Amino acid sequence: MSRVEFEVPESKVGKILSISGPVVVAEGLEGSRMYELVRVGVLKLVGEIIQLDRDRATIQVYEETGGLMVGEPVERTSFPLSVELGPGVMGSIFDGIQRPLDKIASVTDSVFIPRGIYVSPLNRDKEWEFTPADGITIDSLLTGGDIFGVVPENSLTDHSIMVPPNAAGTVKYIAEAGNYTIDDTVLELEYAGKTHKYTMAQIWPVRKPRPVAKSLSSDMPLFTGQRVLDALFPVPQGGTTAIPGAFGVGKTCISHAVSKHSNSDGVVYAAVGERGNEVCEILTEFPELKVEIDGREESVMKRTVCIANASNMPVAAREASMYTAVTIAEYYRDMGRNFSVIADSTSRWAEALREISGRLAEMPAEQGMPAHLGARLHSFYERAGKVQCLGGPHREGSITIIGAVSPPGGDFSDIVCVNTLSIVQTFWGLDKKLAQRKHFPAVNYGISYSKGFPSLMDYYEKHHPGFMEMRTAAQRLLQTETELMGIVQLVGRENLGERDKLVLETARLLREGFLQQNSFTPKFEGNCPFYKTVGMLKNILHFHELADDALIRKGVKDEEEEEEVGAMDTPGGTLRFAHIYTGCSPVIQRLARMKFEDPRDGQDVLEGRLEKLYEDITESVAAVVEGE
Repeated sequence: MSRVEFEVPESKVGKILSISGPVVVAEGLEGSRMYELVRVGVLKLVGEIIQLDRDRATIQVYEETGGLMVGEPVERTSFPLSVELGPGVMGSIFDGIQRPLDKIASVTDSVFIPRGIYVSPLNRDKEWEFTPADGITIDSLLTGGDIFGVVPENSLTDHSIMVPPNAAGTVKYIAEAGNYTIDDTVLELEYAGKTHKYTMAQIWPVRKPRPVAKSLSSDMPLFTGQRVLDALFPVPQGGTTAIPGAFGVGKTCISHAVSKHSNSDGVVYAAVGERGNEVCEILTEFPELKVEIDGREESVMKRTVCIANASNMPVAAREASMYTAVTIAEYYRDMGRNFSVIADSTSRWAEALREISGRLAEMPAEQGMPAHLGARLHSFYERAGKVQCLGGPHREGSITIIGAVSPPGGDFSDIVCVNTLSIVQTFWGLDKKLAQRKHFPAVNYGISYSKGFPSLMDYYEKHHPGFMEMRTAAQRLLQTETELMGIVQLVGRENLGERDKLVLETARLLREGFLQQNSFTPKFEGNCPFYKTVGMLKNILHFHELADDALIRKGVKDEEEEEEVGAMDTPGGTLRFAHIYTGCSPVIQRLARMKFEDPRDGQDVLEGRLEKLYEDITESVAAVVEGE
């Protein structure tokens, strides 16, 4: 899409034939292409051609169509719906078709977006400090994706200026170091006898994935700062995950936490059809939030791009929001960055697809959704992945896509949820019952899963040996607790075996002291570094192993335990779980309070405290056993 206003010849102007909500049919548009951008009506509303029949075009309009009249003009642009990419994108807040909301507010002095308004996505007047890349001189050969300059976008981001993916040639001019606007020519390439000029900005169609040199296997986890996700259900950088759940169980809270605390280089947060108050919370809270990077505090917005599309905005614009978000992320990925795209929520996008499909009188599929719903979801999620970027120097980048799903009533058999789970690698299922018990994050550890472990094994073995065994042991304890709770409801806790009582206590420590996480405590519990996660899990399981071993050797055994242990073991003693619980009460309390250890004290200090607790657990359990 051209960002320059121009006169449209009559051959490219049709007229409106019919209007049905966001769907407009126009005639007289010979030569039009699918997904071509058009301007509809005298207000020049933004629309996109989604169906062609001879000279008639069916148009999906991304703005409110109220007041349009049959016979009004429809102008072709000959360009697909595209986004403008360059310095100034980071930290911006756009609507679904990349109109900057802050600029619109300043231009119109209104809280509403006037229909048909055009405001440049990037600041045309601001000058950026451009520095040409080393080694590039006149007659140097450049190809698509080559980095030929750098611009400091903010204190967190050095913006790489790249040759567009579809360009190549011999350098005939490259700007010297200095200040330039994004409209100034900074590079000229000669190819096949023609000279082409390039600025610091690029235009790219949103529906077309940006090309890469090679797809790679993900080998680094996306750390979210949420223990239940990082420890039990990690997603690789470059992976995909879904967060389905009913209203009020914390989908948006988890999405916000990932935006604030993840180890991504940047985040594109797309609020797709969300309620206005949640969108306002993002726009007011994110600029004030601070994140510590390299020992200094920085605003979260310096690494965030927001796509704000509230539920009261035109329905059709939700589809544009999804593609705009992932295209911006691909642009930064091509610089060699690891970016995350958070879409909240894909169910609202599906509702927009259903609306348009109904207006087109297409045959509906299950639950009234269009038959192509699965294909559309695939086309979005398949743009995630880790890649080797085009051009030089050699660099690797990734896009991780996290999609929130809002099934009605929390029903995971909803068609959008089912189609999404058939695509994604990781499933973070939210449970309404956990949320009602004030257990947050309300991730149901019984139904959630992650398929990303095979690609992450080398990372865990190298940096956190033994972690995979600890994770498996923790999940086994939680599963055993679920099975035992059914027995407890029938016969009571006091009639369980001694080792079963220990399992319930350890599982309680895991649930309340490890999996639960409060983002609003003064100890900054909302963001848990992975080294702290591993240390906490190690201590809880260490207590369980020592106590379980003591009960096997010296505990009172019932018939089932004697059969499990075997006839060759030491005969039963007098040690009971109550003795361990009473004698080790101080360390058990410290295990429950581990989560309040403040990471801001430093990794060495925190690891020292956790190691000291590990030693105290050993001494405490040994003292109880010796006392018996």
